[in-house]
Amino acid sequence: MTESDLANAARPAESGNWFIGLPVPPGRWFERLVASAPADLRRFHPGDLHATVAFLGRCGEARARAAWATLADHPRGPFVVTLDRLEPFGSRARPSAWSVTFAAGRDELAASIGAWRGPMWEAAGGRPDDRPPLPHVTVLRPRRDASAEARRRALAFAEALPPLGVELRLERLALYAWSDDRRERLFRVVSERGLG
Repeated sequence: MTESDLANAARPAESGNWFIGLPVPPGRWFERLVASAPADLRRFHPGDLHATVAFLGRCGEARARAAWATLADHPRGPFVVTLDRLEPFGSRARPSAWSVTFAAGRDELAASIGAWRGPMWEAAGGRPDDRPPLPHVTVLRPRRDASAEARRRALAFAEALPPLGVELRLERLALYAWSDDRRERLFRVVSERGLG
């Protein structure tokens, strides 16, 4: 872990970002993927895996809970999805994350995210994102000081992986905040509810 990573890990959770997401069960697919990933990539904690519904930013707990309360009017799910490929997110030359996309079930999930997130952003006082939802689960991140060669190794690793083809059932929604100690886990669940 670099000095920059340690500094971020030491920030108190209350100063961090809030978001609403669908917890993604890790299972053997995740264990196999991270075990074979290049050492240059930082693995997510299995308990941190999620598909983001609405990123709320540094809105504070009161506004985050107001966004969470909007879900009372939108009962949907659960969702059955199939894991597809590991893809770079952000710039292809310097990806900020490596995420698994969805194949089957993606369109239904994207439609629900699109219906949910507008009222959430409004309640949190956030800025809407006009891009269409792209459901995914981030599993790996490059180290902040990753070299160009390390980034090439990560790209080659992802391109060589076949589609995962694992079916998952997403049954819960959660309100997340930064964890108190981000060296262990990045996020903590503040509130949670079942779908359907």
